Amino acid sequence: MKRLLPFLLLALGLALPFILTAMGQEYYISFASRVLVVALAASALNLILGYGGLVSFGHAAYFGAGAYTAALLAGKGAGLPAQLLVGTGVAALLAFVFGWAALRTRGVYFIMITLALAQMLYYLAVSSDSLGGEDGLRISRAALWGDLTLGDDRAMYYTALTALTLGLFVIWRVVHSRFGEVVQAARDNETRTAALGYPVRRYQLVNFVIGGALAGLAGVLMTQISGFTNPSLLSWQQSGQFMMMVILGGVGTFWAGLLGTAVLLGLEEYLGEVTERWPLFVGLILLGVMLFAPKGLGSLGTLFGRKKKEVVE
Repeated sequence: MKRLLPFLLLALGLALPFILTAMGQEYYISFASRVLVVALAASALNLILGYGGLVSFGHAAYFGAGAYTAALLAGKGAGLPAQLLVGTGVAALLAFVFGWAALRTRGVYFIMITLALAQMLYYLAVSSDSLGGEDGLRISRAALWGDLTLGDDRAMYYTALTALTLGLFVIWRVVHSRFGEVVQAARDNETRTAALGYPVRRYQLVNFVIGGALAGLAGVLMTQISGFTNPSLLSWQQSGQFMMMVILGGVGTFWAGLLGTAVLLGLEEYLGEVTERWPLFVGLILLGVMLFAPKGLGSLGTLFGRKKKEVVE
């Protein structure tokens, strides 16, 4: 069943716009696009946090860097391929610089440095007129083919689905490679891994850069969904939301980013239509999940399976 799950999810993803159209809920196609893009950024953080063991509280920096790069390029008439390539590259370069500085520390110091570096970018965006200040930058939707642009909900959805699929494939290949095994070994016991002769910091830096690049890719696509970018994409609240999604989905489980994003954004969307006090109810639900499933929603299947096995024995 585990081997079939990715194909079942992909089939569901491909069919979702047609299902929503048949139900008369075309609005949710755009919402689903947003879920897919944010899930890509959250999955990139899971690569750093869950598999690398590095608590990065500045993940929004790479997400926002990709978004602002795309907006600036769009203002100069650059097409989508250039936005994706340059935006991802800028985010990767930024992750390399930030990672090189932050990985010289450990523990709470690492957390604080990643947070401080990201906040520097946030205040730069807020204070810079060329970046639109607090209002941010507006862009026109990129063209895909002829007159078809990402302003079309289905075109945007399938672009986001393609990006998430490729991003998850990259993460899967990294995690199941020898490189990924070393990264996970360092997460579990850094001292022993270094004693075996592996350059731990170098492996962690490369893993950090891959996560930052994928977050930048997500940021580029987010500008196409919303049609603008603003400093909130660089804020510590955005980093905290990514962190919450990964924890909710289950840190270190492959589907954590997608599961946590779908649940959190789904709750916000549904409860926001029901009550003005939706943040209170979202918080209570998240508290309940953390109390009864401290390893995240991804652990529920394992938990129920273990209990069933114990009863049989």
